[in-house]
Amino acid sequence: MALFCGTVCGVILAGVILISVFILRLFVILRHGSEYKPGQKGSVSVLVVAGSGGHTTEIIRLMGSLSQSYNPRHYVIADTDKMSEDKIRAFEAERLKSGSGTQFTLHRIPRSREVRQSWSSSVLSSLSALMSSVPLVFRLQPDMVLCNGPGTCVPLCAAGLLLGILGLKRVLIVYVESICRVEMLSLSGKILYYLSDYFFVQWAPLKDKYPKSVYLGKLV
Repeated sequence: MALFCGTVCGVILAGVILISVFILRLFVILRHGSEYKPGQKGSVSVLVVAGSGGHTTEIIRLMGSLSQSYNPRHYVIADTDKMSEDKIRAFEAERLKSGSGTQFTLHRIPRSREVRQSWSSSVLSSLSALMSSVPLVFRLQPDMVLCNGPGTCVPLCAAGLLLGILGLKRVLIVYVESICRVEMLSLSGKILYYLSDYFFVQWAPLKDKYPKSVYLGKLV
């Protein structure tokens, strides 16, 4: 019975999130237009969402392929993530050695959903993450949010979208689905498919299933 209730709550939560982000996305398009290209007059401030394990490795590889114009870089990790900070600092130290500069900041927010966490309990943790994301994003005011799948990215993208809804700043949402997702999107991907400005997949089967997505082959 408990498992059934948890499944029902999960389906309801997913439905509410999808409807909400669709409405938010529609508001931004109507208010600001669907085309937006930050950095046309200078550098691009980017908020980078790192997740534990492979997510952080992939996002660092993506950051390594970006030009110096993506600056400053604001990294956000979950407060229970013990490894990502070391990887990020090592990456930025290498950038400094190569002469690429090291203008970055690192921030922590509550994790939206732990691995194997029940859907019912993830409602409160997701709300906690959102409450931390909104003031952080409003303070940093990035030009772009770059993420690749950790649950932490959903509230941060929602906060970036809220900036646009309020007319404070248009924030570009760029999502790159993890390379381990070959035929199915992650839960974050299923949500942000409707929210992002650019949605990249790294396998052709996903492009066939999700026509809005962009397929350029393997990016990491």
